Amino acid sequence: MAVVRQADKRSGITYAYESISYWHKEKRQSRSKRTLIGRVDPITGEILPTNGRMKKKSAQDPSLSAPSSMSVTQYARRFYGATYLLDQIGDKIGITDDLRQCFPDTYKQILSIAYYLILEDKNPLYRFERWSDTHKHPYEHNISSQRSSELFMSIKDGSVQKFFQLQGKRRLENEYWVYDTTSFSSYSETLKHVQYGHNKEGDDLPQFNLALVFGESSNLPFYYRKLSGNIPDTKTLKVLRADLDAIGLRKLKFVMDRGFFSIDNINDLIDEGIKFIIGAKVSLNLIKTELDKVYDSIQNFEHYNGDYQLYATTVVGNWENVQAKSALTKKRKIYIHLYYNIDKMAEDRKNFDRKLIQLKHEILSGKRIQANENLYKKYFIIKKTASGKTQIKINEEAVKKAKRYYGFFVLLSNEKMSAIKALELYRNKDVVEKAFGNLKERLNMRRTLVSSEQSLDGKLFVEFIALIYISYLKKQMQDKKLVKDYTIVELLDKLDLIECFERQGQKLQLGEILEKQQKIFQSLDITTPTSL
Repeated sequence: MAVVRQADKRSGITYAYESISYWHKEKRQSRSKRTLIGRVDPITGEILPTNGRMKKKSAQDPSLSAPSSMSVTQYARRFYGATYLLDQIGDKIGITDDLRQCFPDTYKQILSIAYYLILEDKNPLYRFERWSDTHKHPYEHNISSQRSSELFMSIKDGSVQKFFQLQGKRRLENEYWVYDTTSFSSYSETLKHVQYGHNKEGDDLPQFNLALVFGESSNLPFYYRKLSGNIPDTKTLKVLRADLDAIGLRKLKFVMDRGFFSIDNINDLIDEGIKFIIGAKVSLNLIKTELDKVYDSIQNFEHYNGDYQLYATTVVGNWENVQAKSALTKKRKIYIHLYYNIDKMAEDRKNFDRKLIQLKHEILSGKRIQANENLYKKYFIIKKTASGKTQIKINEEAVKKAKRYYGFFVLLSNEKMSAIKALELYRNKDVVEKAFGNLKERLNMRRTLVSSEQSLDGKLFVEFIALIYISYLKKQMQDKKLVKDYTIVELLDKLDLIECFERQGQKLQLGEILEKQQKIFQSLDITTPTSL
């Protein structure tokens, strides 16, 4: 049982409610029931009965009379296990200390809202008060919708950049950094960054883009940047490097997909000595030239990898980089990692043949599509008979050429490593894709409703803090094999049932902790909570 005080804005009177928490089995969430018990004296803080029924009950039951050392105003019973876990994670990876340095006046509010976003999956922020009544959390007090908006508005870019700097220094010095972007749809028509562009969700809405950087080994994010929705990925890399340099992060190693590939980007990365692994198109002349040299031998047994079920090899090529400030062409060594997947080859060829059948039907039926005219000419020899009938013949040479490189894909790096090592590092980039999923689904960011740039920036930062916790917990669950028994939601729900009891002037007391709950803490290398 907890006592909740809430001010009536119309009358200015603060009322006290008895809040009893319980667990809703179907919704798998904590709930609470409230009963009005009185009005709070603005001077003494005592709870005064508000009507005759309450006074009568008080006369019959001395426990409801003026507060004593064990009155309801001095006692609270709340859920504690899950928020305790988040407290310990924050201390272990430095989030709490870094936030305290950057936001000394509001870091507890930031943490409490981040905890709420993590524990109350997809629930809107206006329900924070209900959650706050039943949970022990860093700020300890309710944060109304108005106060949360004011908090978001107070989060300034300078403090955010300082936080990035502190978190970046905690990451492994030599790890690769996975970089990717995604789009977030928005209903707002006033935000400057909300523009129509290539929406990766397929929504017919304007959007802003979010760039995110993760440590490949730590699996933790430490930097993000909001972008206008119409900026392509290839244009973002130079600004990212400048931003990271400004906060003192200069030993850079990037893992990026093909969306970031451009000749200019590769030139810049090589010139600056920045290590990278990036996806590239097989159609590049340099890659086709080197691939043709090993085309027949790549399927030999010594190149097969059973873990990934594909053939792989690495060749060394020369990247010709034309300097902007010089007419001289320099040759730089680059490692071309080539991969051949038989299943992918078969699927690609099957899809291509289906496309040819579709094109043939369009030609013969007379229902040609303007957008496909170049394909008709490329893959078919089309003739008209004397009677006006259309005859078509497949262009075997063009089809053979198109199918030659099916099943192949390629990665480029300027650091010496095996093809399999490069593939392992590259595939770890799905940590960012999963993080984007967490932001959009678990943290309720699929379609934003904020109406000002400052509110959006502040909310993004708090969502980012929550994402660090989720990312850390997810990696620990994978490393400790807890994913076999729990999802993140199930694990947090299991711990959330641990209660604490607070009495004024006495130490914090804990409720029962079950053996399964103890094992979760032990597996995560977290000290099991005890009464203080």
